[in-house]
Amino acid sequence: MKIKVGVLFGGRSVEHEISIISAVQAMAAFDKEKYDVVPIYISKDDKFYTGEILKNIEEYRDIPNIIKKSQRVILQNDEGKVKLYLHPMKLFKKEVDYIDVAFPVVHGTNVEDGCLAGFLHMLDIPYCECDVLSSAVGMDKFAQKAILKEYGIPVLPAKCFDMKKYNKNQKTILEDIEKDIEYPMIVKPINLGSSVGIRKVKNREELEDAIDYGFEFSLRVLVEHAVEPLREINCSVLGDYEYAKPSECEEPINADEILSYQDKYLSGGKSGKDGKTGSKGMSSTKRKLPADIPQDTKEKIQEYAVDAFKALGCNGVVRIDFLLNDETKEIWFNEINTTPGSLSFYLWEATGVSFADLLDEVVNLALKRKREEDTVTYSFDTNVLAGIKLGGSKGKV
Repeated sequence: MKIKVGVLFGGRSVEHEISIISAVQAMAAFDKEKYDVVPIYISKDDKFYTGEILKNIEEYRDIPNIIKKSQRVILQNDEGKVKLYLHPMKLFKKEVDYIDVAFPVVHGTNVEDGCLAGFLHMLDIPYCECDVLSSAVGMDKFAQKAILKEYGIPVLPAKCFDMKKYNKNQKTILEDIEKDIEYPMIVKPINLGSSVGIRKVKNREELEDAIDYGFEFSLRVLVEHAVEPLREINCSVLGDYEYAKPSECEEPINADEILSYQDKYLSGGKSGKDGKTGSKGMSSTKRKLPADIPQDTKEKIQEYAVDAFKALGCNGVVRIDFLLNDETKEIWFNEINTTPGSLSFYLWEATGVSFADLLDEVVNLALKRKREEDTVTYSFDTNVLAGIKLGGSKGKV
């Protein structure tokens, strides 16, 4: 019998459209001999929809229309199976479909940051990719630095502050930044990806503007030194806490000083289409694959990537971005993408692993984790309140 895998994507995130691209790619790549794919689209107002039309990238040119053509559903664990019920749920519930395993392909805040993982965990269904904690830490650029520093993985010193603190002590914070971090600097929102809200600055005026810009996307902002001359080297990791392996390394080629949202997703224009999935997403980014770096540099990056994966408690497939000083050859961890664009399938194809095989392995890791979790006792079949006499309206015992 085929496994019914629910691919969840979209969500209330600035990376909503990128999630759609990644998910449509994945849905097309699943081995149809082993899996029945159930698309579950999360709208920008956090409603769930399903329907075969959601597998067609061309339909997303008009999102309100594709929503009208889809069925709004509610996910519910009913007698040990997660079912999709038609919304609104009436006296006689109408089951639209069911899923055996959930495969989130989501990017950004409110979904990739552990929110969706927590929801799926409460549904008690096997779900792919990182759990609540590793997803949350993976989205917080400052928290992941603090953890990885403890594990001896090189990270750049950084300053992190929230909007209220900055507005109250702007002069002091700016002086503190300039005291500890040299120009040029990188300013970025603490919990976004796809290069959204990021700016490189060379003086105080640009720094102030970049901080204000970063606060448009997040309540906290991070500032760190900009490595020059910079080469960005990326490596994917696949596995879990027991065993993880690195992919081939790539070097994205950016048009500007920072690899922008446009560089990552829009530079292909109309040429970024293909008949199978409609859009190539991150797979169409200009890159050197494999990266043109010495073998010992490549091996060190792969080693750091696996160490970071395990230190953060990741599961499934991730992509980790590193900064390489082209003169000193120093390497720094930059950030982790717990659900990478296009699921980094192109990095695995470079090692001989097909997209279908990559997805199959991620599903197997999810099923393995669920089997292990089911051996742990989370609650007791008892009610300690049954024999307690409550003392009045204030609940004293």
